[in-house]
Amino acid sequence: MSIVIMILLLSFLILVHEAGHFFAARALGIKVDKFGFGLPIGPTLWSKKVGEVEVLVHACLLGGYVAFPDDNKDSNLPMDSKDRFANRPVWQRMIVISAGVIMNIIAAILIVIMTASVWGKLPSGSYDVYVNKIAQEANQSVLDSGLQKGDKILKVNGSDINSTYALSLYSKNSARFDGKVNSDFVKENLSNLQKLNPEYSAEQKISSGLVVKLPEIVNEPQLKIADEELKGYSIFKNNEENLNSEQIKLRKVIQGKTSVTSDGNLTLNDLAYALSDSLKSLNIVVLRDGKEIELKPLYPNEKGLIGIMMDAREKLVPTKNPKSIIKGSCSYLWEQTYMLVYGLWQLFTGKIPAKDMHGIVVIAKIGGDVIQNSGIFSGLLLTALISMDLALVNFLPIPALDGGHFMFLMIELLRGKPVKQETIDKVSTFFFLLLIIFMVLIIFNDIYAIVKHQL
Repeated sequence: MSIVIMILLLSFLILVHEAGHFFAARALGIKVDKFGFGLPIGPTLWSKKVGEVEVLVHACLLGGYVAFPDDNKDSNLPMDSKDRFANRPVWQRMIVISAGVIMNIIAAILIVIMTASVWGKLPSGSYDVYVNKIAQEANQSVLDSGLQKGDKILKVNGSDINSTYALSLYSKNSARFDGKVNSDFVKENLSNLQKLNPEYSAEQKISSGLVVKLPEIVNEPQLKIADEELKGYSIFKNNEENLNSEQIKLRKVIQGKTSVTSDGNLTLNDLAYALSDSLKSLNIVVLRDGKEIELKPLYPNEKGLIGIMMDAREKLVPTKNPKSIIKGSCSYLWEQTYMLVYGLWQLFTGKIPAKDMHGIVVIAKIGGDVIQNSGIFSGLLLTALISMDLALVNFLPIPALDGGHFMFLMIELLRGKPVKQETIDKVSTFFFLLLIIFMVLIIFNDIYAIVKHQL
């Protein structure tokens, strides 16, 4: 039932979008032949002539359209008729084309304001992260650090922690002996090795049986992750160098030693890499009994685990009066829209891999889960974000989307004459085919993710 509710909400957003085109056209006196709810695929469930407009409801509800006389090749209207959409002034056509996007934006704003008014609160997108339990198999490091059950984790390595994802990202990428090293740290260790062993060059293979002095093994530099990566706006990429198999073996050999005997293949450079893969500390600040406490350094194990179970509680913004409702709604939409725009930028710059892109199937599944687990208000807020996302995506300057049509109208306005219809048709057809291929890929991703229980 939750998934059905989410599908109906998505259908509502599409209806709102098409209604924007329809009412803008009618307000400007532009003739509309058809208003279709759903895609004309499969049977038509219902149709009725309302004035001059034929209203249709199709079985495939996830779609919609507004048809003008221009869309009917068998239309009896003269080519120079003012009832043809193409013969209306450019500014009128621009209003009609952009009206769907505007309606989606208005719908998003109204849904958030309504939710804030009725629910009396809005999510902030930030979470308070608490230590729920110290695991029995926890490594000694977490016990030595002083971390306790009930502590609220405020900072890690100077970064504010506002989600369990942020803490896990730091922990996972600070795993001990992970086979990755900081290149500057390697250079530092190589310099220390050369000071202790000036008779050897960096790449020289040291003869078998000769002894090489080792500097003290120190911790790797602390990891620092950008706020945008901690929030999930962009994917964290570890740019450290990987050790090869021989360097990993050497790392195990030199642990706790002050010198090592060469086997004939040893180089100072390999030793520098081996020395550089050690421990990365997490410097954690917690809130306990109203006081901020900086703990002793904590070191994740080889799997990047620190041995705690976390509890996240979302920070909610109260919206009890008109001022807080408007302020909270604007702040919520601003933050979420920024995230959507940033996500689109990441998508088009290739920073989000194709396998991580999802569409309507996953949206319905996740939306259903949100409604079932968190209630209808959370589902409504998700619907508002989808409405905003529809507006943003639809207005991209890509032929076959509203933004593509708007782009051709801008060219017409600047040139003083329209782009040839044959050119528009060819370009639009090409991008429409690309869009279909893209949709097939997205649906495949959706089905694969659900079948493999990745969501």
